[in-house]
Amino acid sequence: MSEAGTFDAGNDASGPRLERPSGVLDALGVAVVVLDTSGRIVLWGPQSEELFGYSAQEVLGRRAAPLLVHERYTDLVGGMCERMLETGRGWAAVFPARHKDGSTRLVELHGARLATEQGDLHALGIATDASKLREVERDVALSTQLIAQSPIGLEVLDTDLRYVAVNPAMERMHGLSAEDHIGRRFREVLPSVSIDASEAAVREVLETGLPQVDRYTISRTPADPDNDHAWSVSVYRLQGPDGQVLGVAISAVEVTDRYSAIKEAAQARQRLALIAEGSARIGTTLDMRQTARELADVVVPELADVAVVDVLDSALDDRRPANPVGGPALFRTLAVKAAGLSEAARAVGTAGQLVSYGADRLPTRCVRTGHPVLVSHVEEWDLARIARDAGAAAVLASFGIHSYLAIPLAAQEGTFGVLGLMRGRNPLPFDADDVTLAGELAGRTAVSLDNARLYQSVRNTAVTLQRSLLPRPVPPPGLEIATRYQPAGTSTEVGGDWFDVIPLAEDRTAFVVGDVMGSGIDAAAAMGRLRTATATLADLGLPPDRVLQHLDKITAGLEPSIATCIYAEYDPHSESCCIAAAGHLPPALTPAGDHSELLDLPSGAPLGVGGVPFEAATVPLRPGDQLVLYTDGLVETRRDAIDARLDLLLRVLDGSDGSLEETCDRLLDALRDPADHDDVAVLIARPRPCPRSAGEE
Repeated sequence: MSEAGTFDAGNDASGPRLERPSGVLDALGVAVVVLDTSGRIVLWGPQSEELFGYSAQEVLGRRAAPLLVHERYTDLVGGMCERMLETGRGWAAVFPARHKDGSTRLVELHGARLATEQGDLHALGIATDASKLREVERDVALSTQLIAQSPIGLEVLDTDLRYVAVNPAMERMHGLSAEDHIGRRFREVLPSVSIDASEAAVREVLETGLPQVDRYTISRTPADPDNDHAWSVSVYRLQGPDGQVLGVAISAVEVTDRYSAIKEAAQARQRLALIAEGSARIGTTLDMRQTARELADVVVPELADVAVVDVLDSALDDRRPANPVGGPALFRTLAVKAAGLSEAARAVGTAGQLVSYGADRLPTRCVRTGHPVLVSHVEEWDLARIARDAGAAAVLASFGIHSYLAIPLAAQEGTFGVLGLMRGRNPLPFDADDVTLAGELAGRTAVSLDNARLYQSVRNTAVTLQRSLLPRPVPPPGLEIATRYQPAGTSTEVGGDWFDVIPLAEDRTAFVVGDVMGSGIDAAAAMGRLRTATATLADLGLPPDRVLQHLDKITAGLEPSIATCIYAEYDPHSESCCIAAAGHLPPALTPAGDHSELLDLPSGAPLGVGGVPFEAATVPLRPGDQLVLYTDGLVETRRDAIDARLDLLLRVLDGSDGSLEETCDRLLDALRDPADHDDVAVLIARPRPCPRSAGEE
């Protein structure tokens, strides 16, 4: 096979280069035949043998028309050749041609006159199979129409990634005419696209031949430089019939609407997930600060980069005056959260801080109107109305805070706080959907905050009542006394635990610890009545079991009507203690220099049961010994067995060798769980050594 090539001088500094020819002519099978003036064949090309079936040896010197042309067209073709030789005008025709095997096929023949230097004339015939030619024509016509009329953008790049063709749809997509594409490089036409990644993908297809199909890309084009568009792009390598790489073809379909729908659906799912997370995480306690922190943890960083929860200070304490209408508003910051913007978080406040905002500030406007305040694009003058002061505004500006949203925290009695949200790292501004989402989360939080606020008010009242009913014991000269009372950590209301130290006649002292079942103000009131009754009965000089019998009758008439109690009467003269229990946990005794133990006493029935006798037992209580009375809130938990907790109580007592106050603290630190739903009362008594009188040995 002979070698063939074309030289392309171009602009290549290396000079002309030999390129491989196109394979289109080979695919068509173009045959070349040369005739002399008598119509005899003088030249027969290789493709002629393929088209007609005859070898050169079989046809050279023979007349072409009788050999190759069907007899019906012999005169017509012969005449056209003669006129061409006479006039020099070329001709073309499609006619049935004979094949060596006897078959007939349509051939398209183009004739032209050739002249030599000697003046001789020849007829040049270029022939090809008409059916193949029509197939190619149909393919070209179909491809041309499809490309021209297709709504899909199509473009062809050569191996240097220069545009060689674009269809009208791609012109419209890019906002550039075909002339503005042709000859220019890929990155020159679309500089706004992520060009490095896009060009790398195209070159990969060019090198490997593996297509990349339906890849999504977001970009802006000269046709619409202000808005993002989504495209589904596919890249294919183009090769000739002989396998030569011609370039790449790129198809692009705009899917902005589909992408927007998918994006909106994803955002909707994200918002629903955030609301679900908020429902699960917000309001787990009746602590306002914890609830505010839970809200901030949910919205940062999913919704905002910085979040601050501020509540009107007057809403936290009904005794404080309300903020005057039209004047500044005094807020207390409950929670602040920032995603990687700690300085910005400090600029908007710290938890527990009091902040005064003027009437023109956006948080104040939000609380006063009860409506959200949205500043999609924050300007310098906006920061002055958002931040606490000029310094804080400068800090927020330095961190690129560009969007702000304030959402009211409202309950049935009105708006009492504001959720402030800011974006700095997130490039998107807050929009109406964000207002709706933040409003949903703030609404749920406001209910929890309001419940916590009301609970705290009632709880403060109950605790105040209970503490006012508890004594401030003054220990007799011969005793050391230490007491503690702690209300429930997370209970909705306080309980009815109490303790008392009652001086009696003849230097005796009564120790009392009790626990009214139930909680709240009713329990505290019942506790006060029982404490008063106990002190009255003790003053009558009744023994411990008789005191409990009378208390049992009194408790039956109270609401709540059940209580546990332990009553101990210490006599310094006999260095003993007479103790009676009413359904209460046993006291702990730590003899001086010995190990602690739980006293084995008749447990008795709780007060209010009625009809059950009480028994008293006497135990030694010498100087240096310590007696520990406590309520069940110290040792009972929902997780641990009571025996294990009582063992821990004894171990703590064995390890305590300091003052009684330190022992109380150690007991609470080791045994008290802040999350427990019960209050605690502890009383520890320790007799002092009696001073010897003059004359005693």
